Amino acid sequence: MGKKEEFFEHITTGYAPKGDHIIMGAAMLDGEAITNAHVKVPLKTMNRHGLIAGATGTGKTKTLQVIAENLSDKGVPVLLMDLKGDLSGIAQPSPGHAKIDERHEKIGLPFEANAFPVEILSLSEQDGVKLRATVSEFGPVLLSRILDLTVTQEGIVAVVFKYCDDHKLPLLDLKDFKKVLQYATGEGKAEFTKNYGRISTSSTGTILRKIIELEQQGAELFFGEKSFEVDDLTRIDENGRGYINIIRLTDIQDRPKLFSTFMLSLLAEIYGTFPEQGDSERPELIMFIDEAHLIFNEASKALLEQIESIVKLIRSKGIGLYFVTQNPTDVPDAVLSQLGLKVQHALRAFTAKDRKAIKLTAENYPDSEYYDTKDVLTALGIGEALVSALDEKGRPTPLAATLLRAPMSRMDVLTEQELKTLISKSDLVRKYGETIDRESAYEILNKKIEKAEAEAEKEKIAPRSTSRRRTSTRQNPVIKVLTSATFIRGVLGVLKKVIR
Repeated sequence: MGKKEEFFEHITTGYAPKGDHIIMGAAMLDGEAITNAHVKVPLKTMNRHGLIAGATGTGKTKTLQVIAENLSDKGVPVLLMDLKGDLSGIAQPSPGHAKIDERHEKIGLPFEANAFPVEILSLSEQDGVKLRATVSEFGPVLLSRILDLTVTQEGIVAVVFKYCDDHKLPLLDLKDFKKVLQYATGEGKAEFTKNYGRISTSSTGTILRKIIELEQQGAELFFGEKSFEVDDLTRIDENGRGYINIIRLTDIQDRPKLFSTFMLSLLAEIYGTFPEQGDSERPELIMFIDEAHLIFNEASKALLEQIESIVKLIRSKGIGLYFVTQNPTDVPDAVLSQLGLKVQHALRAFTAKDRKAIKLTAENYPDSEYYDTKDVLTALGIGEALVSALDEKGRPTPLAATLLRAPMSRMDVLTEQELKTLISKSDLVRKYGETIDRESAYEILNKKIEKAEAEAEKEKIAPRSTSRRRTSTRQNPVIKVLTSATFIRGVLGVLKKVIR
């Protein structure tokens, strides 16, 4: 048996799932695709998370597109974070191309152009399904993590939430939370001190400044009602295909705090809402986080710990997280160790630091008698990647340099008119289109303060008017004597004697 035949058997044996799966492409040997040596990833292990990495222009976004399409075809809903704005084309079929046909002929897989059910979501003022959450839904712990607060400041946030629970004050948006903070050290200071202990004005000042920083990144658009229900991410269309939900984030690339705030709240809400799934045959939802370094680079230590914790736990809910970034070193080791599927596109060795990063990246992959991983990492072409997955028993599959299949949908964005048409047909846009500003902590406390001020004003006026009335009705002792009947009779008697 020749080397090529041995390699073919090595791949087909190592990638032979018995259950449902997706095909990534065909394995390559010595830079050449081996037809029908298909690299298959079982759906059963796709909730074990994953990584898509590689230098700019190597095809990461197209790989993301391929995986999302194939999951949708298998009835698995997908959520995509679109920071660059180049994923909306999934809603339209690929126009096809001779090079695509040539690639698929090498892979041994027929090419079919197809459009997929797409929902456009928005975290900002852009058109689409509005994503919102209330401050109450965040809770004191998560809000403190996002604001990167000290233990003392976390305690104050917990007290504010407790006060609002005790007094039935809805915390819907950031102005509600700020109002309660100001009330705690202002008009309501005595009430807070009596029932919850003294609250430091310097600590509340720090918390307020951090909230204002969050607001400056556009968070006021995210906090509020109507809250987005995460179950709407798991919809299936009439043909049994999972919806591909695309969050347009093109206008918040320079606001990483808002991005990480949204990401963490979404993960927490999904974890708290979805039931335990255990070891099922397919995931409930797969989430792709593009430009993942924006989360990790800007995250505080406390926030990183929260992310790492959720990554470890959310798998049991049937949720798979896939991080898309330029270099695997962008992802913390604690998270990287949790990732089952790794798709590594080419890395460029321009500097000593780049060469060191390539060496570290190579060590994250299984050893292979067919590849020198460090050399392959710099030799991969566009649309080629090293793939390592987990089989149905959770064991690593053989390392495979893979010629990846082409997306079935358009590899370009929708036109403005196509985008408007897509959004206008959305039931979710109508469901979440209305902004609700019902009475909450801000309005209730303002009324309470106004009432207290009005009563205080009455108290100031009432004592003065009573005092005047008492002074006017109280009889002076001298006047009392001068006006008495006895005194008058005495004076009259004296006057008679004088006249005589």
